[in-house]
Amino acid sequence: MSHHHEHNAGVRGSRLLVATVLNLLISVAEIIGGVLSNSLSLISDALHNLSDGLATFIAWIANRISQRPSNTKRTFGYKRIEILAAFFNALILLVISFYLFYEAVLRIIEPEPVKGKIMLIVAMVGLLANLAAVLLLRTDSKKNINIKAAYLHLLGDTLTSVAVIIGGILIYFFEIFWIDPIITIIIGLYILKETWEILKQTIDILMQGTPAGLDLELIRLDLEQIPEVNNIHHVHAWNLDDQSVHFECHIDLKEDNRLSETEGIHSRIERILKEKHHINHVTIQFEFQRCDDKNMIHQ
Repeated sequence: MSHHHEHNAGVRGSRLLVATVLNLLISVAEIIGGVLSNSLSLISDALHNLSDGLATFIAWIANRISQRPSNTKRTFGYKRIEILAAFFNALILLVISFYLFYEAVLRIIEPEPVKGKIMLIVAMVGLLANLAAVLLLRTDSKKNINIKAAYLHLLGDTLTSVAVIIGGILIYFFEIFWIDPIITIIIGLYILKETWEILKQTIDILMQGTPAGLDLELIRLDLEQIPEVNNIHHVHAWNLDDQSVHFECHIDLKEDNRLSETEGIHSRIERILKEKHHINHVTIQFEFQRCDDKNMIHQ
């Protein structure tokens, strides 16, 4: 592992830790404010923030573990721990969303008065803290799915703080108390939408699905255009994490080449896969009339 990579990972870890502390402080303030003002949307935002504090903390732990080197027990290293963390965070958000829906429906059936002034002040403090945390993780969220999951949590918090502020204004000036559970439902729907995207991507990676955007049939056509190659089969492509694409296959050669003669073929294959298909880890098994099953995907 390069010093540059270690430095970047360390910086990401520090930002995650600061974001975690900010989230926990917001959560405590909003829970107190929600109880004092009797605002369900503020309490729901506090629970959302609390889950996000947990999410960023888990992301921080995963970031630390992912930096460990490979060993005989974990030959691929610990990078996939960040995918597990993102998956776990998404599940937490799903549970919270359905809890918020349940509480909001109860409030719609039996509306309760809300102290808009307290709700408004606490939500504004939460908005400022959330904005700071979002700005901390914005750049790293484009490079790492684990950071992206935490970033989406925090971005959701920022938007829900805005919604709670709007609700606080309507309650304080116009006493529209039913807006409180409506905002809670809107927050829950937003959480569900963002969570589904993360959940789908992490499940694809954990199930070793073919990476999005990778056309295996096109890869087969490209490789079979190499003069020495008769057929490629038993193809597998997967993500180790959200950055590394792995590819393996059997290459059936037209002639019974010596091992030293396959080096040039191997280099050409690697170059095609890297330059055209952005695959950075390649494992190839050369054969000559060996496999009976010549299907691209092994059944």
